[in-house]
Amino acid sequence: MEHENLYGRLHTWPKNRPVPEGAQVLPVRVNGRCFRCAGRRKALLPHGQSYCLDCLMIGRVSSLDCFLTIPEANDFAQLRQMRWQGQLTERQQEASAALLENLKAGRDQLLFAVTGAGKTEMLFPILDWALDQRMRIAFVAPRVDVVLELAPRIQAAFEVTMQVLYGDQVAPYQYSQLVLATTHQLMRFYRAFDLVIIDEVDAFPYRGNKTLERAIQQAKKEQGRLLWMTATASPAMLRAVKKQKLILVSLPARFHGGPLPNLQVVYAPNWSKRLPGKIEKRLRQWLKEQKPFFVFVPKVADLERVCQHVQRALGNEGKGETVHAKDPNRLGKVAKMRAGDFDFLVTTTILERGVTLSNLQVLILGADDPTFTREALVQMAGRVGRDKNHSDGDVLAVVSGPSRRVKAAQKEIRLVNERAERRHR
Repeated sequence: MEHENLYGRLHTWPKNRPVPEGAQVLPVRVNGRCFRCAGRRKALLPHGQSYCLDCLMIGRVSSLDCFLTIPEANDFAQLRQMRWQGQLTERQQEASAALLENLKAGRDQLLFAVTGAGKTEMLFPILDWALDQRMRIAFVAPRVDVVLELAPRIQAAFEVTMQVLYGDQVAPYQYSQLVLATTHQLMRFYRAFDLVIIDEVDAFPYRGNKTLERAIQQAKKEQGRLLWMTATASPAMLRAVKKQKLILVSLPARFHGGPLPNLQVVYAPNWSKRLPGKIEKRLRQWLKEQKPFFVFVPKVADLERVCQHVQRALGNEGKGETVHAKDPNRLGKVAKMRAGDFDFLVTTTILERGVTLSNLQVLILGADDPTFTREALVQMAGRVGRDKNHSDGDVLAVVSGPSRRVKAAQKEIRLVNERAERRHR
């Protein structure tokens, strides 16, 4: 094993194998808890041995193993870092400067920015400075779709060693200064990062997941800094700001200055059996105007039936597919949609964030279903109008009756747009 591949890494190692020179040995369980994930559940093996059930999804670790690590050495070649030549808007520059000032002062912070604000580009000056300081950085998100959307943009912007880590990848691990990963992958690190950036902190499966919260704390260095990012801040995060545990940097305006589209409510209690006529008409209009669209549904069981409804409404002229979290072809379907091979995707909440398509329109069927949280509805609306050349669009929310969550999402979008308008004056 390459010596550097143990820097800041929590590497599973059989106890019966010689330990590489310079490696530190850590136990797999401490006080009955897994050292990697802090879980207590375990499955028995022969001869009284056992393995952890709580972090089995990232690889088995048993009582026959130990963990190896080498303290992070920040052993990086000095490269010319930023290739990005783009320009931030005045409001983006203000937010970016505040983020950099807080990082230099060693403060944990929260970037609370509307979906479509251009958060990634606002981070480029921060990343440039941190990389120049030879910091090791983790940029993580809860969902692989978000990670794969970010990867080419960051790789194009910086001349730096970077690795993308997620569950189904086949590329071997290589030591790098910048790690772009799903949050689960941080369970494989120990005191590795000077800066951890966590995008979409309100998203499943990170939201409320104590195991992933612990993984982030354990993956950063003791003096490492955290930067949380969200478009829908939770009450807990806002309380942390109030208690001055986090410094708040907010940006309620989209990068192009246009508003976040609000939900247009359509009442149709029988949408699962037949789409309302006004919805079918709108779908045909989108197809005629060559506007791609997402159709969100509450459950996987709704996908095929709704896809048939959409095809029928389009006179079988449009081309589309269904997408859900366990679809093995999910990423390929999104790529085809981006390439223009599909006119629409019928999807669960898996595509509520992390996917940017020009001139996209959105239809939410069963928007009053408990599956769709206020945050999810705001994120779905945020898929629309992200392109400066197509800064508006439709977000249709089909409901069976009045819904508190839908009203709460509409209220939040109104408030965000009002705050953006006030700042613009």
